[in-house]
Amino acid sequence: MLIRHLNFAKRLTAFLQYQKFHIHLFTTRESNHSHLSNSTTTNPVNPAHLLRVCTVLYQQQNSPESRLHSSLSSCNFNLSHEFFLQVCNSFPLSWRPIYLFFQYTQKAYPHFTHNSITFNKMVDIIGKSRNIDLFWEVLQEMGQRRLVNDKTFKIALKTLAEVRELKKCVNFFHIMNDCGCDYSLERLNKVVEILCSSKLVVEAKYLVLKLNEWIKPNGITYGWLIKGFCDVGDLIEASKIWNLTVDEGFISSVDVVDKMIETFFKINKYEEAMKVFQMMRVKRMDELGLSTYRLVINWMCKRGKISQAYAMFEEMLKRGIEADNLTLSYVIYGLLARGKIREAYKVVGAVEKPDISVYHGLIKGLLKLRRASEATQVFREMIKRGCEPTMHTYIMLLQGHLGKRGRKGVDPLVNFDTIFVGGLVKAGKSLEATKYVERVMNRGVEVPRFDYNKFLHYYSNEEGVAMFEEVGKKLWEVGLVDLADILKRYGEKMATRERRRDRADEP
Repeated sequence: MLIRHLNFAKRLTAFLQYQKFHIHLFTTRESNHSHLSNSTTTNPVNPAHLLRVCTVLYQQQNSPESRLHSSLSSCNFNLSHEFFLQVCNSFPLSWRPIYLFFQYTQKAYPHFTHNSITFNKMVDIIGKSRNIDLFWEVLQEMGQRRLVNDKTFKIALKTLAEVRELKKCVNFFHIMNDCGCDYSLERLNKVVEILCSSKLVVEAKYLVLKLNEWIKPNGITYGWLIKGFCDVGDLIEASKIWNLTVDEGFISSVDVVDKMIETFFKINKYEEAMKVFQMMRVKRMDELGLSTYRLVINWMCKRGKISQAYAMFEEMLKRGIEADNLTLSYVIYGLLARGKIREAYKVVGAVEKPDISVYHGLIKGLLKLRRASEATQVFREMIKRGCEPTMHTYIMLLQGHLGKRGRKGVDPLVNFDTIFVGGLVKAGKSLEATKYVERVMNRGVEVPRFDYNKFLHYYSNEEGVAMFEEVGKKLWEVGLVDLADILKRYGEKMATRERRRDRADEP
């Protein structure tokens, strides 16, 4: 019994500490935004009252209703919409204390009226807690109170679709229509967009088909379904919806066409992608713009079809479409991949304001030709011109100099396995370090690919700054000047970032 009380006391202490931090964080941001556009102006929430109420809700959430209500009444807090929202924020994944507090406000404050914002907040938490029966009950109550809005539809349909309550998804539209929220194509499209963006496209399709008698879908509806099926890699279903769009006389937007072309490219159906592109060139040439040309040029360059890519590039320019830096970067990489270095540098020289994409195309192409030293020189020139490298820049250069599996050898100064394992240990990743060492030592198992992303991430701190500076010196000593410059520069970047963080944390 004593152990049980001690464990409860520990949990309660941890909860209270969390609440104090959360309330402090929330109240410091309170002046920067307003949650209640439709509510009356209220006084600022008292953090002490909020903490007291949350503590009671946490401690007594399983107590009898009379006891809980008595304890809450003794807290002497000022109920407002903002106060209710902050209580909800204190229990983001726990429906019980939120719903109990809601019931208390209904009884103890009969003149207090909840609005769409407070109801949406509560119903969202109930949905995330997966209490679907209560979720459904509260949604119907919202409908009866005429508090349902577009956000309610998004929360309701996404939650119900995630738990595969498809009949309830359809019934929700019918029930809300009876409550005065009429069938709306615009609202349906918003819901379909949310579902498809969350990779719930099968559920979205079911909803559209079942509601077809009451809400006729349009080209926008079908467009979201096509993009949704493309995102999950189901081109058969995407093609069916595409054909249905054509049969019903709708025209797919350019972004939908681009999505189809891109997905065909990704699954190596080059001919199918080009068929869609040719259809655009024949039937909708006026709508063909930079995004579609850029997409096709990129994939042509990746497949080594430089002459065809150049033909597309010239056609685009002839039609008066100006190429952006990203498109030019694809052309630069394609030329370098075919060994046309002089032509690639001519394209680079013609760019008025080169950005990170242009430099990345040049560096990537040079590394493919195993010209790591020349790529590093481009890296230096890029910095000199004020273009700041990204993490991807450093990863590309390290892979170019050290290979995908890292430099191996007896010299610990340039053996990145040693550095990487040290970084794992210092970052508290002892288990990962042990697994890595075991695989390296076991000659019967292939040495795992060196993860430069993790390597840079683990050393992105003050300790890493000192390490990169020290390793840079040692690499200079053994003649690896390019590699030393890359790591030294990364260390300097981390130092600057840490100082910015320190300044941001200062009061």
